Amino acid sequence: MPTLPEPSFPADFPKSGQPVDELALAEIKGAILTKLRLAIGKDVGMATRHDWYNAAALALRDRIVHRWLTTDKQSYDAGRKRVYYLSLEFLIGRLFTEALNNMGLLPVFEAALGDLGVGLAELRKCEPDAALGNGGLGRLAACFMESMATLAIPAIGYGIRYDFGLFRQIIAQGWQQEYPDEWLGFGNPWEFQRSEVVYHVHFGGTVEHVETDGRDCATWQPAETVQAVAYDTPIVGWRGQHVNALRLWSARSPDPLKLDVFNTGDYLGASAEEARAESICKFLYPNDESPAGRELRLRQEYFFVSASLQDLVNRHLASDGHLRGLASKAAVQLNDTHPSLAVAELMRILVDLHNFRWDNAWRITVATLSYTNHTLLPEALETWPLELFERLLPRHLEIIYRINVAHLALADARAPDDLEFKAAVSLIDEKSGRKVRMGQLAFVGSHRINGVSGMHSELMKETVFHELNQLYPGRITNKTNGITFRRWLMVANPKLTDLLREACGEAVLDDPTLLRDLEARASDNAFQQQFRAVKHHNKIALARLVWERLKLVIDPSALFDVQIKRIHEYKRQLLNILEAVALYHAIKDEPQRDWVPRVKIFAGKAAASYSYAKLIIKLINDVAEVINNDPVIAGRLKIAFLPDYNVSLAEIIIPAADLSEQISTAGMEASGTGNMKLALNGALTIGTLDGANIEILDHVGPENIAIFGMKAAEVVARRKQGLDATDAIRGSPRLLRSVEAVAAGEFSPGEPDRFQSIAHALRHLDHYMVSADFDSYYDCQRGIDARWQVIPAWTRASVLNVARMPWFSSDRTIREYARDIWNVPVGATSSEALQQRAYSAAGPASV
Repeated sequence: MPTLPEPSFPADFPKSGQPVDELALAEIKGAILTKLRLAIGKDVGMATRHDWYNAAALALRDRIVHRWLTTDKQSYDAGRKRVYYLSLEFLIGRLFTEALNNMGLLPVFEAALGDLGVGLAELRKCEPDAALGNGGLGRLAACFMESMATLAIPAIGYGIRYDFGLFRQIIAQGWQQEYPDEWLGFGNPWEFQRSEVVYHVHFGGTVEHVETDGRDCATWQPAETVQAVAYDTPIVGWRGQHVNALRLWSARSPDPLKLDVFNTGDYLGASAEEARAESICKFLYPNDESPAGRELRLRQEYFFVSASLQDLVNRHLASDGHLRGLASKAAVQLNDTHPSLAVAELMRILVDLHNFRWDNAWRITVATLSYTNHTLLPEALETWPLELFERLLPRHLEIIYRINVAHLALADARAPDDLEFKAAVSLIDEKSGRKVRMGQLAFVGSHRINGVSGMHSELMKETVFHELNQLYPGRITNKTNGITFRRWLMVANPKLTDLLREACGEAVLDDPTLLRDLEARASDNAFQQQFRAVKHHNKIALARLVWERLKLVIDPSALFDVQIKRIHEYKRQLLNILEAVALYHAIKDEPQRDWVPRVKIFAGKAAASYSYAKLIIKLINDVAEVINNDPVIAGRLKIAFLPDYNVSLAEIIIPAADLSEQISTAGMEASGTGNMKLALNGALTIGTLDGANIEILDHVGPENIAIFGMKAAEVVARRKQGLDATDAIRGSPRLLRSVEAVAAGEFSPGEPDRFQSIAHALRHLDHYMVSADFDSYYDCQRGIDARWQVIPAWTRASVLNVARMPWFSSDRTIREYARDIWNVPVGATSSEALQQRAYSAAGPASV
C-alpha cells in the first residue's frame, strides 16, 4: 500500500494517557504473569499472543468478579426489584477494552502489558467478536445491558449461547458466501459455566386434563426433553460501580449417548438425540424456508424463554418464598417478538406448576411482562402454523386459546358483532392458513408495549396494532433507542474523547450533557483544526484497513460516505449504489470538472435465504469493480464493500465517517442506532424522515443534517396508486441511464442479464420507493458536495452534531424504561458521586 501520511496534530492537542501508579503497575504485571503460568500453563518464552490475551483477560476478570459478587449480594440483601431482559440477540462485540475502560484500568493494563513486551492493541485483535447477534436488535440489547449496569439497576440478560452465531461473511467474486463463525474456537475467558444451573425444557407429547377440587388441572406429558445449561458473562457498568450478568443458555440432551445403540455399531444413531438437542444453539436465525428450519426457530425461541422464566422464578422463590408478588420484584422485558412465548410459558408455570387460579395468574403475568416492538414489517411479527405449534407445544396452544377466548370477549364488548375487528385482534390468524400471531400475544400479555422512536410508536398505533390499541388504550408508549457513549465514543474514538475532555472537562465522561459546551467552540478555528486532525487520524486508520482487506487504495482526504447496516430492500443500499452509478456517468461525461472526491463504504450481511439482498451485494461489488478500475475516474469516486461486518469493524468505520447514510423508505425503519453512533462521532446524516432520524433532526437542527425524499404518509399514498415507476424513470434522465446500464450488463459484461430482476423491480415493483426517491436523493448528495467544499462550515456542522447528541445516550433510554415501564429505582450515578469513587489496581479487593 502507498505510504499514508501520519496525521499532524496541532501543538496544543490534548495528549492521551494518564499517570500510572508504580505499585498498581507492579501488581497488574504480577497478576498477568500468574495467570499466564497457572491458568494458561505457559511461561513467558513459550506464550503466544492468544496466551497473553487470555492471561490479561483473566487478570481483569478477577477484578470484575469481586465487584460483581458484592453488588449482587447488596441488591439481594436490599430486596431490590430486578429487570430480566429476554433477547434472542446480544451483539456484545469484544469485551476486553470495554471492560478495561469501564473499570478504569485501561492505562495501567496498557502500561503493564507494554512492560511485558506485549502491545494492548495487538492483544485486542486476539479477541473474537462474540457471535451472538446480527444487527441493531442485538447491539441495542448490549447497550442496554451496559447502561443498566452503569445505572446500578439489578438486571440479568437472557439469551442463547450460539456456537457459531449468524455466519462469517466472505465475499467471493462479488457474491456473499456464508461460513460458520467459530468464535469459541479459542475458548471464552469471560464466561463462567454454571454446570449446577440446569433446567429441563420440554417439547411435544400430549396433555392430560383432570378435575381437582372443581378446577381443571392440566398435566403435560412431553415427548422430548432438552437440558438448558447456564453460562454467565459479567457486564460492567461505567467506573465499575455495578456489574450485572448476561446469562446464556446452551442446549444438551439428558442422555448424550445411548450406549446400547453405540454397542450395536450404530455410532451416529447413538448420539442422534444429542445432535438434535445441540442444534438449538448452533446458529442464530437458521434458514426458515424449510419446515425443518421453521421448527428449529420455534424450538430455539421456546428453549431460551422456558429456561429463562424457570430461572427467574426460582430466583424469586429463593428470595421471597412465594410468587404472589412476582411483579413487584421482577420486570421482564421482551426484546421484540422472539420471546413472546413468555406469555404462555409464565401462565403455564403459574397455573400448572404452582396451582394459581387462572385470573390471578393472568394478572401477575401481565403486570410482570412488557414488550418492545422493533419493526412494522409484517414478516417480523412472527406467526407459527397451528399444526407446528400444536405438535411442539401442545399445552401452550391450549393456554393461548384460553387467553384468546377472554380477549375476544373483551373485543366483542368493545365492538359488538364487528367480525372484522375481532379477526384483526385475535391471537389466531384464521385467514392465512391458521397461525398463532406472536406479536398479538406479546401485546395482550404485557402491561406496556413500547416503540423505539417517536414516529415508530405512533405508526404502531395506526398500523400493525391499530385495533389492539383501541382495545387496550394507553398500553403503547415510546422509548426512543439510545447508545452507550462508553463504547461508541470512549472506546471507539479515543482521540476524539481526549479532545472532548480538554474542551468540556473531565466530567464529560460521566455527564454527556456537558458536550453542549462544544457549541461555543464550533466556529473556533483552532478547535476546528484539532477536530479535523482527529477525523483525519481515524480516516487513515480506516484507509489502512481497506487496503489490508480489499487491496484498494482510498484517499483519507476524500469524503467518506458510509452505509453500514443489514442488507435489506427497505434500507435501500440499492438507492445508494444507483446514485453511485449516476455519479460515475456524470464524471465520465465531464471529467474536466472539479468533482468532490468521494469514497462510498458499504458493510452489512444479507440473510442467507434472502436472495434479492445477496444480489444487491453482488451489484455493489460489480459496480465497484468497474468504477475503481476506470482510469477516467482517476480515483475521484471509489466504492468499497467491507466483508463480515461486526462490532469491531464498526468501531473503525464509524469514527472515520464523514457522511452517514440513513436512507430507509420512510415509515419502515423503527429507529436505527447506527445513525446515533455516526452522528456522535461527527458524521453528518443524509436521510429520510424515518425512525430516529426525526429526533436527530430535532436535536441537531435542520442546518446540520440533510433530509430528502417522501414522508411516510406520501409513501403510503404512492403505494395506493400502484408500484409502477416507469413514468418516474422516464422523467429522470439520470435514473433512466442508470437503470438501463444495470439492465444491459454495463457492470456485468460476462453475464449481461445478471441484474434484470433488479431493473424490473425498479421499473414495475417500486415498493421501497427507490425510483420514486432517486432524484431527491441525487440532488441532496450534490448539496453535500457543495457543503463539503466549505471546510469551516462543514466542520462546524460536524462539531454541532457531536455537541447535540447527549439525549441519544442509552442511559437516558434506560432511565425512561425504569421510570415508566419497570418501576425500578435507578442507582446513584451523579457525576459527583462517580468522581468521588477511588479506583485502584492494587488488588482485587480494592476494585
